[in-house]
Amino acid sequence: MATLKVIKSDLEHENAMARLMALMDLDPASGSDDENELEVLSVLIAQYEHENFPIDKPEPIEAIKFRMDQQGLARKDMVEYFGSASKVSEVLNGKRPLSINMIRKLNKGLGIPADILIQEPEIAKEIEEGIELDMDWQVFPLRDMQKKGYFGDIAYSATQLKNYAEDLMRGFLKSVPGCEDIQPAMMRTSAHLVNNNKIADEYALKAWQVKVLKETCFQKAISEYKKGVIDLNFMRRLAKTSWSDQGPLLAREYLFKHGIHLVFEPHLDKTYLDGAVCINQKGNPVVALTLRYDRLDDFWFTLMHELAHIALHLDGNYQWFIDDLHMETDDIKEEEANDMAREALIPSEEWLINDESSLKEMRLLAESLEISPSVVFGRFAREYDSWPKVRKHIPKTSSLLNYDPGRTHPTH
Repeated sequence: MATLKVIKSDLEHENAMARLMALMDLDPASGSDDENELEVLSVLIAQYEHENFPIDKPEPIEAIKFRMDQQGLARKDMVEYFGSASKVSEVLNGKRPLSINMIRKLNKGLGIPADILIQEPEIAKEIEEGIELDMDWQVFPLRDMQKKGYFGDIAYSATQLKNYAEDLMRGFLKSVPGCEDIQPAMMRTSAHLVNNNKIADEYALKAWQVKVLKETCFQKAISEYKKGVIDLNFMRRLAKTSWSDQGPLLAREYLFKHGIHLVFEPHLDKTYLDGAVCINQKGNPVVALTLRYDRLDDFWFTLMHELAHIALHLDGNYQWFIDDLHMETDDIKEEEANDMAREALIPSEEWLINDESSLKEMRLLAESLEISPSVVFGRFAREYDSWPKVRKHIPKTSSLLNYDPGRTHPTH
């Protein structure tokens, strides 16, 4: 018997095939050396061809039609897998993609391997192993998420959003490293969220949190963050950028140069969010503002409140601080952040404004502190419940950012 070895090249494969054909022509006797050589050579050739000439998997629709033919199934028999006769027609004619729910049913009911029906190995493994995630995908606020650009530029109908909820949400979560396995139930164990009479939608809140992290992925050239850099003096220097008409943009640039992301992301329905702060996957703090109340004074106070959380509270016990600043609270951490924010914007010894103060007096105070008059107007209105006196003198933040807080994120 000739010496046999593992085939490692096309030339060796060609020679092995020639030898195989020659042995087959000899029709060797059972148990002979030639027959043994033939068997071993066949195994070596098969191994080389498996590694170097893999057979393409059949297309999903071809696999479904093949199984239908095998089992004698008509199109009407496929309704239980696709949902309706019209969907059967659309899928089999290549006009509708398979949803993950359809794939689960086809795998379980017809035994079609999941890796043939789907090109995502992780999801295919889940389906093959019968893993069901504790996630009701349709409960996410899909329509509002689509409105605010979570799923790209494609417009989906209400029916499509419902049918492809799992596909859309998996794609959205997968777009942010580390967020693929997020489940809404995790939110309460990782976030400091003050309870109030308004019950926040946990699914909407989690989606918003992921969107914020996704926005930081666009800000690539951020500086290194040095822990402890944020203190009262840091915040007071930042407050002075409010004097400029471009204050919010200058604030973002200032924070960016210190390794801190500032993200503007509209709130989703039933989240009641003004702002939040977290640490992203790369270890940089992230301040996220919704501009739910689109006033310049609100922008500056919310920004300072979130920075105070970084300085005072973001110590690893919580991954997120999530804030509704327009509610009464006796939460000690929120009171501490409020106090530091007020002190950063207007030092207590400088606050000599009373309920009879004029607009001129308030402007003079702002000028002496080198901050925006809107900051003084806003504090006056909150402390003395006197919005009519100052409201028209406080500009909208969105007009300075070219930003629509109801629909889309600003230009990066």
